[in-house]
Amino acid sequence: MGKENNKGLEKKLQVQTMFNSIAGKYDFLNHFLSARMDIRWRRKAVRILSAFKPASILDVATGTGDFAIAALESGAVKITGVDIAEEMLAMGREKLAKKKLSHIISLQSGDSEDLPFPDNTFDAVIVAFGVRNFGDLQKGLKEMHRVLTSRGVVVILEFSKPRRFPVKQIYGFYFRHILPRIGKIISGDASAYTYLPESVYRFPEGKEFLRILSECGFENTLQKKLSAGIASIYTGEKRLHVNKTK
Repeated sequence: MGKENNKGLEKKLQVQTMFNSIAGKYDFLNHFLSARMDIRWRRKAVRILSAFKPASILDVATGTGDFAIAALESGAVKITGVDIAEEMLAMGREKLAKKKLSHIISLQSGDSEDLPFPDNTFDAVIVAFGVRNFGDLQKGLKEMHRVLTSRGVVVILEFSKPRRFPVKQIYGFYFRHILPRIGKIISGDASAYTYLPESVYRFPEGKEFLRILSECGFENTLQKKLSAGIASIYTGEKRLHVNKTK
């Protein structure tokens, strides 16, 4: 158990350092390296979120706040974003100030595995491209469950791996060879865009991730594949009675 905790802490520190180092180029690289598909994926996730009519939303691993801003289309009256990378939050606060959204969206430092909020606080918890970075995935998901209200929903946008020829082969080559090189040149950080494909290929996607969501207290879990399986939207509703595990 001690080794697992140490690995989780090491990963968390690695992620924090990495995202702080690329904060200034993060938004540009996100849009450029995905050919702006990330924007369309967020919009699709928000359309799903809107059906639940959340008044309050927590955006975990908010980064520079792109998903939080997109989530305004759901009709929410208050959105809170948390992240462990302070440089990313600084970029996000600057963006919100320019858009005059600081009165609706607030960003604060916060650990996904120890959220600084009481139980039953938010109608929805959202995450875009962040759950695969959790040091302890199940602990983070259980925290998300804890802070949701009784009618709460989780909406998670995450990379996945396409299975069909030729998308699988093209995606694999681009993701492993082209993306890290471009990311290194533009961001100046060699590790960040090497970490990205490695983290995606390690992530327990699809049915396995739906199983983990269920174990962490969510029901009616669904996966919606996007762009031939390059990304997925996962949803789940808070199950009120959760079996306690050690």
